[in-house]
Amino acid sequence: MQQREEKQLEAGLDALIVRVKDLRDSIHAFLMKLEHEHQTLQWTSVLDSFALLSGQLSTLQKLVMKEKMPSLQNLIFLPLVLSPDSDPQLETTTEGRVPVFSHEVVPDYLRTKFEPEVETREKTLTTQSERLTPEAAQKQIQQLNNLCDKLLNKLNAASEDWDSEVSASQGSTPASSLADTSALIAAVSFGKGLKPSRTPSQSGPDTPQSQPSPQASQAGPAPGKAPSTIKTNIRSGASSHPYQR
Repeated sequence: MQQREEKQLEAGLDALIVRVKDLRDSIHAFLMKLEHEHQTLQWTSVLDSFALLSGQLSTLQKLVMKEKMPSLQNLIFLPLVLSPDSDPQLETTTEGRVPVFSHEVVPDYLRTKFEPEVETREKTLTTQSERLTPEAAQKQIQQLNNLCDKLLNKLNAASEDWDSEVSASQGSTPASSLADTSALIAAVSFGKGLKPSRTPSQSGPDTPQSQPSPQASQAGPAPGKAPSTIKTNIRSGASSHPYQR
């Protein structure tokens, strides 16, 4: 009888180990996704990961509650050796997560119940929920639903305002023109598009020109020789204003 129970316990534990490993691999893949794909991660991918984890947890819970699974609550798990020194075999078995099996980590890794503070809080909430009458519970549910509806309405309104602002900004007339900017730069840098400057023969009363001396206009440079210095007579006085004819 005892040997059969031991075999049954061993088979049940092996099945649990397989399910726990699958759950561990899924958690590891999800953490890697959050760490390396957080910039391009889509919400649908996150929901798929949560759905996978939820399904695996549900399967693990059903496996524990099966009739063929021995009652693990009747078993006691005790550490045989506690040491503050590093244990290479333990570190290898736990893939580097538990390098030391000491008095500090045992209460966390071998805990089968909530922490005392959490357990007390849970009992308080359970007691309060049991004292509620069906009418009071329904009233609180209705209040929560109303609060959620108001919050959703505000979120929807904010989303619509944001969409309208984006659409208005995309459809509005631009305040600047790339063609005009390019033309202005070309005009300032290279004089493109500006009115050409007048030659001395086309200068009118609006263009001041220095009048050459008769000697400079009548005598030109001899062929093959460098031109002599041209002297320009600059008249002064109010009567000979450069803008007068």
